[in-house]
Parts: sequence; structure tokens; C-alpha cells
Amino acid sequence: MTTRAAKHEKTLGQAIRERRATPSFDGSLIPAEDLRAIIEAGLNAPSGYNMQPWRFVVVQTEEQKKRLRWASYNQGKVEEASAVIVACGDADGWRKDLEPMLAQGLAGGMPEGYAAQARNSVPNYLSHFSRDEMHGWLNKMVTIATTQMMLMAEVMGYDTAPMEGFEQEKVHEVLRLPLSYWVVALLAVGHLKGPDKFDGGRFDMGHTVFGEEYGKPLK
Repeated sequence: MTTRAAKHEKTLGQAIRERRATPSFDGSLIPAEDLRAIIEAGLNAPSGYNMQPWRFVVVQTEEQKKRLRWASYNQGKVEEASAVIVACGDADGWRKDLEPMLAQGLAGGMPEGYAAQARNSVPNYLSHFSRDEMHGWLNKMVTIATTQMMLMAEVMGYDTAPMEGFEQEKVHEVLRLPLSYWVVALLAVGHLKGPDKFDGGRFDMGHTVFGEEYGKPLK
């Protein structure tokens, strides 16, 4: 299978306006350096307490994409994409990552007082989450990172399809994920095959945006 670089780069504004959930991919490979640049964009996302609870499993082989398709309601784009980034959150990540995160922060100028406070506030906050509350927190953190990867791919000239259509247990089985992992989304990346998805349109600001309080227009 051939490797295809991006078609042409876009501005961030173009990527946001023109992005569509790609209906079908041509299956060509992505250069490793481009894929790493896309993933790096996700790793640089913001997160609560800077805990970076995301974990990404990058699926590229034909055999594994076929298995992942089985776990994703048999959606063809999973198998067609150059790569599928399975975006997960680790519910236990904060337990083992707190000290390494603080060490990096202190090396980067974090005040000692902030680090000392975080050693108490992070466990006090996250350890009291119910299972559903933790999954809700992971959904927020991982979605931010996944969105940054999606937009970086679009800026670089690749096509993408963010996907929520999968079965949690089956994805766990296919990828052999730890029990503490929660699958948030799949991000298919590659090159469009055939016509792009239609423009579904967007509501204008008067429909969805308010100023100061509900019901007042933004001035």
C-alpha cells in the first residue's frame, strides 16, 4: 500500500469552517512524521490540574483495523482510514502520574507552594468521584485533546472522521485495554475517497449564543 502525504495545508480558520466527517477513506498510509505531529497536538492539550489523563492507541495494521471495525458497528471507514486513533481516558492515571507531573512542573517554574497544594487537592478532588463522575471528567479532558488532533490533521491537509459509534466492551477486548481505561472516541485519519460529506449548515449566533444571561442577545 502506498504512502501519501497531505494534499495541502490549510489555515486554522479554513480547517474549522471546511471540516467534514469524512464518509470514506482511500486507505493510503500516512507518513510517520505527520502522524506524530497530529498526536503531539493532542498531547499538548490543556487538562484539569494538568493531569493529562488521555491515552491514545493508534491502529494502523489491516488486521487490527478489521477487528476494530467489528467493535464499531461494522463502519467501513474504520477499516479504510490510514490510522484510527482510539482516544481513551485512564481513571487511575492521576494516582501514578501526579508526582511525575509535579516534577515536570517544578522543572518548568511551578512554585513549590502550588505543588504542595496540588498534592492534597488533586487526590481530594478525584478520589471522591463516582464511576460516572470520573467518566464524565475523562470525557471532557480527552475530547479536548481529540479535537486538537482532529484540527491539526485538518490543518495539515488530511481528512478526518471523529466517531462515537463503538461498543465499549468490544473495543476493550480488541485493544486489550486495562480495566481503568474508558474509551471516549475514535478519530479516523486519512485521505478522502469519493465525494465529501454535504454541508449540514450551522445555526447562527442568534439561535445559540447569549450575552450575560439566557435570552439576551450578544452585543
